[in-house]
Formats: sequence, structure tokens, C-alpha cells
Amino acid sequence: MRLLPPPGPARVLTVGTLVKTVGRGLWLVASALFLTRSVGLSAAQVGVGLTISALVGVLASAPSGYLADRVGPRGAQVGGLIAAGILTVGLITVRSFPAFLLVGAATALADAVERGARGALIAGAIPADQRVHTRAYLRATTNVGISVGAVLGGFAIAADTRAGYLTLILTTAAASLAAAAISVRLPTVAPVAAPTRGPRLVALRDRPFLAFTLLDGLMSMHFSLLTLALPLWIAGHTTAPAWMISVLTLVNTALVVLLQVRAARSAVTLPGAARASRRAGVVIALACVLFAASGALPTPGAIGLLCCGSLAHVIGELWHSAAGWGISFGLAPADAQGQYQGTYGMGYELGKMLAPVVVTSLALGWGVPGWLALGGLFLLLGALVPPVVRWAGRTRPASPVTEPLTV
Repeated sequence: MRLLPPPGPARVLTVGTLVKTVGRGLWLVASALFLTRSVGLSAAQVGVGLTISALVGVLASAPSGYLADRVGPRGAQVGGLIAAGILTVGLITVRSFPAFLLVGAATALADAVERGARGALIAGAIPADQRVHTRAYLRATTNVGISVGAVLGGFAIAADTRAGYLTLILTTAAASLAAAAISVRLPTVAPVAAPTRGPRLVALRDRPFLAFTLLDGLMSMHFSLLTLALPLWIAGHTTAPAWMISVLTLVNTALVVLLQVRAARSAVTLPGAARASRRAGVVIALACVLFAASGALPTPGAIGLLCCGSLAHVIGELWHSAAGWGISFGLAPADAQGQYQGTYGMGYELGKMLAPVVVTSLALGWGVPGWLALGGLFLLLGALVPPVVRWAGRTRPASPVTEPLTV
């Protein structure tokens, strides 16, 4: 994979994403410690606050995309990044749970604006046959940026002082503002006039697209397998050494960086994307079976199955991500890309909210039967995407598909 896409809007988006996600990685690794050890919130308060913020992000997704369509996506993205940077600085003033809720919810709103605008920018500034490819570059770059930020954030964690955490917060804010400055170099995408009749948020009335969004959002719960369920499963239910958690995470990150662009090639058209989603369900289900079986084996066998399961999972992750981009761009009308991309992002946010409860309850609460139930769920979700895409294709008089909808 090339380190950067060719010069042009895609490269500017990639550089801006790298800068922004380094800051995000800094905050992700140290946020819980800052809020509990420096601000003085309880772990339960942090959890409730993050859940409420995530809910704000879900509810704001489609309206934020609508805003990007109306005012122009470049201005909306720059505004969202600037607002996020200022609100991040506001974390310094947080001394109570209500203040944390206020700042967290406002930041989630700014992030929703930026996400919806980014999708509309890609749709408006990148040729149709390069949009999925560009999203793949951005995802690979996101993994690099978060990893770099996580490593740098470790210094603040090691110091464990308020001064260290405040330095980290200011650096995170500076990264967001720097990303806004980079985004100014993107071409202007003209705003789209609001419809003179009918509903404004047409994406929320597009039943086939909402069905796809729900399926894709539920499928995205698989991201928590690696970050939440598997570490606890390895530590408490297998004979594998605890350091396998770090190894598997590192391998996942490296493979996403190296292979996401290549994996996206099969998802440029709607039929290809639908097939990729179905394949993703199959291999993620296989990963769940392998993870379940690792608990009954001695250490060498457990390590082997965990490695095979993680490889299957990352392949499914690559296909699932590419499929979502291809379908969300392919089904969106040209005059409503912002709100459609915002609505698509709503599914991911919903999955992120549900995943901790669903994944831990099944994989850890039920053990092997729970892992198998998760596998069956992902298999079913992937299998349902192709018929939903065919349904969506029938509701669009001028489908942007470049090959028959035979999926």
C-alpha cells in the first residue's frame, strides 16, 4: 500500500486525519485516568457520561449531515474540528459530573458534525470510483494515528500528574485545530439547496437504507470482540499468556494499515459491497468459533486458535468496513450525501453503545455457548445485507450501480 494517496483532496483528507487521530489516541488512552484520578469522578460516572455522550452522537448524526449539505461540507468540517478543539480545552475546567456531561455531550455533537461533513466531502470532492478507496486510506491512517497517540499518551499515564494530563489535553486540542487548518486546503464543495417540498431528513424516511444502517451498526459490534471480550476471555478463560492480548492487538492494527486499501477494491460497486458484507459475516462467525474453542486447550493450542481467530476476525473487519462505505455511498442521492453519511454513521454509534453489554454478556457471561451465539448473530447480519441492498436498489429509479444487483 502507498503511504499516501495521490496529490489532491484525498491526500489532504489523509494528512488531516493523521493529525486529528494522533490527538484522539492521546485522549483515548488517558481519558479514564484523568477523569477519575485528576477530576475525581467515579468509574460509574465516567461510564454513564460516555454513554450519554454516545447517545448524543447517535441522535445528532443525521441532522449534522443535513447541516453539511446545506452550508457546504468543508465549512462544516472545519467548524466541527474547531469546536471540538475548543471543547477539549474546556476539559481543563471540569470539576464535577454535570460539567463533564455538558462538555462530553457538546463534544459528541461537534464530532457528529465533523463526521457527516467528512462523508459529504468525500462524495463531493472525490470521483465516485475512488470514494471507497479513499475511505480505506482514511481508516488505515486512523489506525496509525491512534497507535502513535496511544504510545505518546503513555508518558502522561506514567507521570500520573495533573500537569501531565493537562499537557495531554492541550496537545489533543491542538491536533484538532491543526486538522481544521489542514482541512481549509480542501476544495469547496457547493452546498445543496434544501428541498422545496417534502421532508428535510429524507435519509430517516428511506426504509431500505435505515434497514442497512441497522444491520451494519449491529455488525460493527464485532470491533469490541478484540478490544473488550477477547482480552477478558484470554485472561480469565484460557491458558494463553496475558501478553497475547498486546500481540493480537498489534497484529490487527498492522494488518488493517497494510491491507485495508486492498480489501476495499472488491466493494466499489453495490453488488460487490453486498457480497463483501456477507463474506465478513462468515469469517467473523468463524473467528467466534475459534475463540470459543481456545478455552478448552493447553497453552500451545490456545495460542494457535487465538491467532487463527484473530486473523479471521481482521479479514472480516476489513471486508465489513469496505462494504459499509460502498453501500452507504452507492445508495445515497447526490443531493443528500451529507445526511446519508451521517445516518450511516448513526449505525456505527449505535453498535458502539450496545457492544459492551451484548458482547460481554454473551462471550463472558455464557462462555462457549455465548461465543457461538455471537458467531450466529454476525453470520445472520452479514447474510441479510444483500437482500436489503436489492430492496434498496428497487426503490431507486436511477441506481448508481455499475453492474446488475445480483448478490
